[in-house]
Amino acid sequence: MPPKKSVLLLPGDGIGPEIVAEARKILTWLVDQGYASLTMPEALIGGAAYDQTGNPLPEETLTQAKQADAVLLGAVGGPKWEPLPIAVRPEKGLLGIRKALDLYCNLRPARLFSQLVEASTLKREVVEGTDIMVVRELSSGIYFGQPRGVETLANGEKRGVNTLVYTTHEIERIARAAFKIAAGRRKKLCSVDKANVLESTELWREVVIKVGREFPEVALSHMYVDNAAMQLIRNPRQFDVIVTTNMFGDILSDEASMLTGSIGMLPSASLGERYALYEPIHGSAPDIAGQGVANPLATLLSVAMMFRHSLGLPHLGERLEAAVDHVLEQGLRTPDIAQPGSQTVGTVAMGDAVLAALSDSLS
Repeated sequence: MPPKKSVLLLPGDGIGPEIVAEARKILTWLVDQGYASLTMPEALIGGAAYDQTGNPLPEETLTQAKQADAVLLGAVGGPKWEPLPIAVRPEKGLLGIRKALDLYCNLRPARLFSQLVEASTLKREVVEGTDIMVVRELSSGIYFGQPRGVETLANGEKRGVNTLVYTTHEIERIARAAFKIAAGRRKKLCSVDKANVLESTELWREVVIKVGREFPEVALSHMYVDNAAMQLIRNPRQFDVIVTTNMFGDILSDEASMLTGSIGMLPSASLGERYALYEPIHGSAPDIAGQGVANPLATLLSVAMMFRHSLGLPHLGERLEAAVDHVLEQGLRTPDIAQPGSQTVGTVAMGDAVLAALSDSLS
């Protein structure tokens, strides 16, 4: 048995507590059966943290995150907190923990499960076989650049400012991570920028080309972000690995999620030199919170990524992914991926089904 690891659970807001509960159920079973050695403390983040402490990222949460081997987050945000000043909105908790842990490398896989081809809004012949890894720079760019804010000018008019900033170092490390990932896949990397009008991404392209010389086995291409958005819908199979800036990656990975049939199917890993955070990309979905219908599969697939990247248990990650594949093959679907002839189940039932399939595969 490997040394005991610590996974900090941050359920957060909206459907976050429901989907994290399904992950906890599976992790607890693996511990009880002796397949993993884990502790699973829990802490506050987002709106839930603000309600109790007045801070969307309490210092205690950050301390626990730095002590953990991995962090599993549900979701943050919702209409309840939108009237708050931007400095204490739930999303500041998420951005804050990413920045504090220096989680600069965001991996967002968009793989279409064969059983969900008909759930995609695009034609089978367009999306079948889609398997893309979006590598998003996560701790810099326009979401963090200074100066920022809203100011009132002398004439009474207001002006909003956000600054897109990247340094050579910040581009080098995300580019190097993307090249390494591409080298282990189909050896194709597309760097997405807007170098024709944004000087910061002109630098991005220049640095990516320089780093690419270290990886001659990887074919590097470049694409403007507007064209990339179109090409993702036109011919997604042309892409293997995409590397891009924080904001462009945020947008393009959400677009890529619809190729797979539902944003509820997409996991993510946010990695740094020392720390790692895992979360589904779908957000807090406040419109369905508390109804027991949220799709937990993206969260469980995030756990599979956690086994692979942080916990040293890649075989459990493979088994968990295979269990998800098995329940889809059985025809089980949460409402977001329901199809004619499938069996619609809720959050808990889907989690139970994945656990049963995982148990069978390990027995």
